[in-house]
Amino acid sequence: MTIARVLVAFVMTGFLCTAAAAPRPAQDVEAAQPTLSLEDLDALLEEDEAEESVASLNSSEITDIIGIVVVLGFAFFSFARKSVALKYISFALSIAYLGFYKSNLVSIVNIFAILQGNLPGFRHSIPWYLLIGFTVVSTVLWGRLYCGRICAFGALTQALDRILPSRLRIDPPAWLDRRLAYLKYGILGGVLVYFLSTGDFLIYRYVEPFWMFTLNGNTVMWTLVTILLIATVFVRNLYCRYLCSVGAALGLISNFTVFRIKRWGECQTCKICEKACEWGAIDGPRISVAECVRCDDCERIYHDQKKCVHWIVLKKKPRAQTAASP
Repeated sequence: MTIARVLVAFVMTGFLCTAAAAPRPAQDVEAAQPTLSLEDLDALLEEDEAEESVASLNSSEITDIIGIVVVLGFAFFSFARKSVALKYISFALSIAYLGFYKSNLVSIVNIFAILQGNLPGFRHSIPWYLLIGFTVVSTVLWGRLYCGRICAFGALTQALDRILPSRLRIDPPAWLDRRLAYLKYGILGGVLVYFLSTGDFLIYRYVEPFWMFTLNGNTVMWTLVTILLIATVFVRNLYCRYLCSVGAALGLISNFTVFRIKRWGECQTCKICEKACEWGAIDGPRISVAECVRCDDCERIYHDQKKCVHWIVLKKKPRAQTAASP
């Protein structure tokens, strides 16, 4: 705003000085005095800014906004309904639209931009702000909802999990799984240190496979991502659980999550949800909010009165009381 004022004032002053130096009749000299005050200049600038801010979006920008709103809205709807079918439809939308069509995923590059204060202009980057805003807000409220519902690569790897039957997959023992989960935090820290010391953001291409949706990579990159995808078929959610720096960043934010999954007293000894969790986020009665992606698996069990031990015990108590009464 200040620079714009100076430029306008400079141009107007030059114009007026040139006009004043030109030959003219004596009677017109007084009439040729400047008539624009600073208040007038401010009004003109504010009018120009208003026109820019309310300028109509072109059809492509409108389509992009509608697209991201539909994807985010449906993802949240599927989360609220706790429906497996809706979750996989949400995956398909994310892979097709955010992945291959727009290649728009939350990336470590976004963290670099925030650290530098180098954010895109809002007017032409509304879908970007909607995605980042939804990701941050939903993480604070419910945890890593982005990882479990919206991330196109995460959706793809969860779909790959269904290729092999469970008996052919490799499940790391719990003690190893919990230690491997710390790898992604080390990767996040290492990449941030590298970026802050060198300013080279291209490192992301070798720690994130998200570029694959652009179908643009060199031989080394394609070799690495192919190995990763094959490994993911055998070790479910391999990248998301152990290697994703974005997941690590969101995991740190998740420690401040407001609405967490409830636990019953019977969860102290029951292992049903722990065995059902595909992310290794449950350890007995404890759910690690940093690892939980709100996939719904344990929540469906939690509310299932035929599977959840809590409800089964409640149903048996009235019978026991009736049998014990004189």
